[in-house]
Amino acid sequence: MRKRSRKGLVKQLDSVFSEYIRLKYSNKLGRVNCYTCGKSGFWKGQGMQNGHWISRAKRILRWDERNCRVQCYACNCARYGESYLFALNLNKEYGYDIAAELLQESRKIIKHSDEDLKELIKYYKESIENRKKELYL
Repeated sequence: MRKRSRKGLVKQLDSVFSEYIRLKYSNKLGRVNCYTCGKSGFWKGQGMQNGHWISRAKRILRWDERNCRVQCYACNCARYGESYLFALNLNKEYGYDIAAELLQESRKIIKHSDEDLKELIKYYKESIENRKKELYL
């Protein structure tokens, strides 16, 4: 079996993590709401995506669940993540200024090893299976 490139591992983790976030916030019917505009859609397809408050370019928060929520395509892409609304909603949800905390944390540098990425992929794949069991029993 061929060894996966680092780029391939990052891409796979992005995909698995996105699926996990969308499933995590779905209801028993598989519906999710956009975190910033409230638009409803099915967790898979229908333009629902994993949105980040702090950009994915900041690796320390790229796969941090506190930084990610479901967003529709319009909010996540066309409106550049609606970061102001995203931050307000995070602060309301957590009950304190987590947006400032995440912003401070985003300034740190992290280098995930290939093994770190593989472990995260494994963890989120297992989490997806567990969530699907909860939803579809």
